[in-house]
Amino acid sequence: MTDQANPPWAQQIAGIRAGYEDRVAALADEHALRAFKAEYLGKPGHVSDLLKEMTKVPPAERRAFGSAANELKQLIEDDIAKRLAALDDLRAAADLARTVDVTLPARPVGEGHLHLMTQCRLEAAQIFAEIGFTVADGPQIETEWHNFEALAIPKDHPARDMQDTFWISEDFVLRTHTSPVQVRTMLTQKPPIRIIAPGLVYRRDDDLTHSPMFTQIEGLAVAEGLSFSDLKGVLLHFVKRFFMQDLAIRLRPSYFQFTEPSAEIDMQCRFCMGSGCRVCKGTGWLEIGGSGMVDPEVFRHVGIDSEKYTGFAFGMGLERMAMLRHDVKDIKFYYEGDVRFLEQF
Repeated sequence: MTDQANPPWAQQIAGIRAGYEDRVAALADEHALRAFKAEYLGKPGHVSDLLKEMTKVPPAERRAFGSAANELKQLIEDDIAKRLAALDDLRAAADLARTVDVTLPARPVGEGHLHLMTQCRLEAAQIFAEIGFTVADGPQIETEWHNFEALAIPKDHPARDMQDTFWISEDFVLRTHTSPVQVRTMLTQKPPIRIIAPGLVYRRDDDLTHSPMFTQIEGLAVAEGLSFSDLKGVLLHFVKRFFMQDLAIRLRPSYFQFTEPSAEIDMQCRFCMGSGCRVCKGTGWLEIGGSGMVDPEVFRHVGIDSEKYTGFAFGMGLERMAMLRHDVKDIKFYYEGDVRFLEQF
């Protein structure tokens, strides 16, 4: 006969509870407690399996069965929550019990430093200062006249094409070189003039060695009796000092609208010292900029007597100079802000 006071489902619930209480006492970490809770209350858990047996319970006993099963479920939930809270209290107490030795030295904090391009710009300015050049500056948004016409670049010249220049309006551009600084200097200062004009310039160009924004450094000297040999001497001084090597330079005939005669500036390859390598493509030379004697037409625009004075000008991309000195493979490394790259310099 069935024991009416202790039906089978009651014995089953009592067995599940006894098994739970026997095993839970040995659990001492959060992960084990949560796993144990899932074993009893999860979808495939003991209590869930128990509730599936309700259809086998006589209808008259189902209310009592459901009440007992829910009581067991609530007991397990409350007990697990209480044990987890106790573990949290133990961890908090352990944190409070820890002592801090205030006499220990602090963790070292790395010092900041100037960006590589700033370092190179300041160093270049110092090298030119050694031979009497001063630094001049000007606006990055320039008038069409200062950027083009004053430099003998007429309206139909290819340099004005939208593929090269960022136009802000019909009359203003983002300067494509720092030559407008030379124009502004010659308009406000009488010869002798000896300046360099480092600064950001903007062109529609983007690849491994070119960027839409880059740093250019230009130089200008105007005085009586200046010649091409003076230009070469200034450039040779800069190359030797900037690369800290006894390198040669050569000036190849070229064409620029605002200088006559004009020349490309090549320096002896610092990687193979002229014997030919992958970097210089076997030629032994690396192109670093352009130069030439100031065209009399430019002097006419700024009101300088070209019969009395001569001058020379030159320009180089400072990012390229830094790439050659430090063997940097991609110009974008300068602007990505990757601390691993910047910390090398």
